[in-house]
Amino acid sequence: MHVSLEELDKKAQAVLEQYEGVDISAKQRTQIPLQDMPAQDPQIRVTNMEEVALGYTENQVRAEALRCLQCKNKPCIKGCPVGIDIPAFIAEAAKGEHAKALSIIKESSSLPAICGRVCPQESQCQLYCTVGKVLKDVEQSVSIGRIERYVSDYGREHQCETMPTVAAETGKKVAVVGSGPAGISAAMDLRREGHTVVMFEALHKAGGVLVYGIPEFRLPKKIVEHELQNLKDMGVTIRRNYLVGKTRKISDIMGKDGFDAVFIGSGAGLPRFLGVPGENYVGVFSANEYLTRSNLMKAYAVGEALTPLFDSHKVVVFGGGNVAMDAARTAKRLGAEEVTIIYRRTDLEMPARREEVAHAKEEGIKFLYLHAPLQVTADEHGKVNGVELIECELGEPDASGRRSPVEIPGSEKIFACDTVIIAIGNSSNPLIKATTDEIEVNRWGNFVVNEDTCETTLKGVYAGGDIVLGAATVILAMGQGRKAAKAMNEYLLTK
Repeated sequence: MHVSLEELDKKAQAVLEQYEGVDISAKQRTQIPLQDMPAQDPQIRVTNMEEVALGYTENQVRAEALRCLQCKNKPCIKGCPVGIDIPAFIAEAAKGEHAKALSIIKESSSLPAICGRVCPQESQCQLYCTVGKVLKDVEQSVSIGRIERYVSDYGREHQCETMPTVAAETGKKVAVVGSGPAGISAAMDLRREGHTVVMFEALHKAGGVLVYGIPEFRLPKKIVEHELQNLKDMGVTIRRNYLVGKTRKISDIMGKDGFDAVFIGSGAGLPRFLGVPGENYVGVFSANEYLTRSNLMKAYAVGEALTPLFDSHKVVVFGGGNVAMDAARTAKRLGAEEVTIIYRRTDLEMPARREEVAHAKEEGIKFLYLHAPLQVTADEHGKVNGVELIECELGEPDASGRRSPVEIPGSEKIFACDTVIIAIGNSSNPLIKATTDEIEVNRWGNFVVNEDTCETTLKGVYAGGDIVLGAATVILAMGQGRKAAKAMNEYLLTK
């Protein structure tokens, strides 16, 4: 049942009135109800690309902040890859001091409005929250991400953000390859130290996966543009349509172009496929291509789009992560009548955020568990008309600890569809390695780096984010960007 923003705000106001001027005990704090996130009505939101989660009201953010126990040992910080002082910023939010709360976050994180929206807090900071442990449910932890989102939006909308100070110019020149979360974090920290920073972006728009990978209904692009403008205001130069490895090699950047160090954050943009017959038929997309056409080329904007809109009616999405949810929910918004996510395991093993799965179900996305693809089928014109599936059961755990799907012979069936989207993960961008022999990669194609410094096997070249981790989270990429920037600054000071 959809609850209106007004009703949620009224409940939050009642909480604040109950505890106003009261010295609240730890037990009372755990009894304050979790504040639900206001959201667009599911029937309305599938007809637009606007943000689904509407954000807390002022009353809600303060009521939610009151749930924090202000633990002395601060366990939540342990789960934050960039080490935000979470209890400190929540304490300010509880008092309505949102500008102060934001300044505390910005000491550690360069992208709070983005992380507050897309980070899997339930497996990071909120996993360690004492309130969640007391209530024996991580989903009842203090909503750290939602509070972070509110204070970040407040700072942007009220023009009260504090801009990082930039030290005196050092005369050192740093190249940052890729303008995604790892690159943004590295660039900001390096510029703070007074180095000249130039970012190189392969696409015509900066932002990396934040722009081409995550849909508008989860992360409005105006927020990414705002953060990139902050970088430019600090003096960072962003060069677009510049494909490092093709436009220019790393050896040229460090040689002829005179850069003293390079950070590579070129991401995991190489889609993986199923490896079954029929993947080349018309109507089969990688999730990368599908989402890029929608997010970056605005396939949904009829008459204004930079790409044709594929006419889909019955869509199948293979995968169980956040990208699969994004692709399925995008397909619904692009006009598909029926969208089904097919996953080899059960819902318990699906790696997608619970909130994303819940939103997908509210929007009418269907789920078919314990089925695996054998082939994609097509009509006489080579256009997709179905997929052949086989039922599975769960066997012994695999290397990741999840139980492996085991196919059941004789259970094959045809599932009719006209579009197939493959969302089973990405591999690291192979272009830079292909043109830079000195950089070592592991068997998955990820760059091998020093764990403490993020330096690659090529002196003066550092890397972080998905190019190192494989497809990971925004905040983990940011953490690596910050770690690399710290080491790069030390390296540059010795040159």
